[in-house]
Amino acid sequence: MTEQDVPAGLRLNTLSGWNQTAADWHRFLSNSPRGCFVMEHDSKVVGTATTLAYQNRVAWIGMVLVDPDYRKQGIGTQLLEKTIQHLDHTGIRTMKLDATPLGKPLYTKLGFVDEYEIERWLLKRPPAVSTTARSTCPRLVPVQLEQIFQFDSELFGADRSFLLRSLHDQNPEFAVAVYENGLPQGYAFGRRGLFADHLGPWMAGGRVAAEKILQVFLAQSFRETLIVDCMTNPVSVELLRACGFVPSRPLTRMVRGPNDYPSRPDSFCAILGPEFG
Repeated sequence: MTEQDVPAGLRLNTLSGWNQTAADWHRFLSNSPRGCFVMEHDSKVVGTATTLAYQNRVAWIGMVLVDPDYRKQGIGTQLLEKTIQHLDHTGIRTMKLDATPLGKPLYTKLGFVDEYEIERWLLKRPPAVSTTARSTCPRLVPVQLEQIFQFDSELFGADRSFLLRSLHDQNPEFAVAVYENGLPQGYAFGRRGLFADHLGPWMAGGRVAAEKILQVFLAQSFRETLIVDCMTNPVSVELLRACGFVPSRPLTRMVRGPNDYPSRPDSFCAILGPEFG
């Protein structure tokens, strides 16, 4: 895949009802220029798959998309096999992805096993509720960002600061941290997607921090649709339900190869997104 294929990738995720924007596709390509792939037919892109490497500890597979007119021809399988082949060649032994129920049988067949469950929650708000964003927290300064990046690396299992910095730079209004005694008790980032604003990652050490972060996100967003890919822990589920979110679809985090650098899912209220981890 090249930068010239971004409009084609955006076309495919739009056809599938996915929330990615051109900025997300550029994130994949800028950080993994040789690890993103397309399938073409008569010079038309009919399928995609992406990879991202985190410190050579773990690689993420995402955006396995096939044009609806070309499905059930093995294109998704070929693209997935290509990503695995590429990652094997780079020497990254651990591969992860977040599977929908539709894709899970294919991933299982290729050697992926379940790690834990995730659930997508949606909030639909009437237009009258989507008011002008109002600032409720000061913007993060560089020293805070570096502290959060280090903290996130310990919780996620690898450094992904290149992604978090990109999220902050593009949507600083969604980047928030809650401190106590000079130490972060919670943090979150977010992005404006194709049809919805997306909260994640969302980390909190307790209910108070988790609720404050969620309220900032709700206040800063002016969109009618909001998305949170929630870890199934009681605090985040309770807070989302109280704010009117409803479960949309299940996701399963799956891993192939040794899981030498596991994340700490009990520390997160929500992931960054199934395409990023």
